[in-house]
Amino acid sequence: MSVKKQKMRPREVAREYGVSVDKVLAWIRAGELPAINGATTQTGRPRFLISRADLERFEVSRAVVPPPEPAPRRRRKDPADVQYF
Repeated sequence: MSVKKQKMRPREVAREYGVSVDKVLAWIRAGELPAINGATTQTGRPRFLISRADLERFEVSRAVVPPPEPAPRRRRKDPADVQYF
């Protein structure tokens, strides 16, 4: 029986999505993927931890949505047509 961890490291996220670790770090630095810094000191190298809930919200925000149907095109009126009332 496997239990999913609540927090994941960028390397694990990258492996799960099939992207590079640099890409995951870019999402974190851009603010698209929320993460916490789990490092023991703030002056050292950051150790980002990503929660499963944040990862699910990230997936929803980047989901592909089909484009809306285009509005029906209006026919141009021919200037040669004269309407008589």
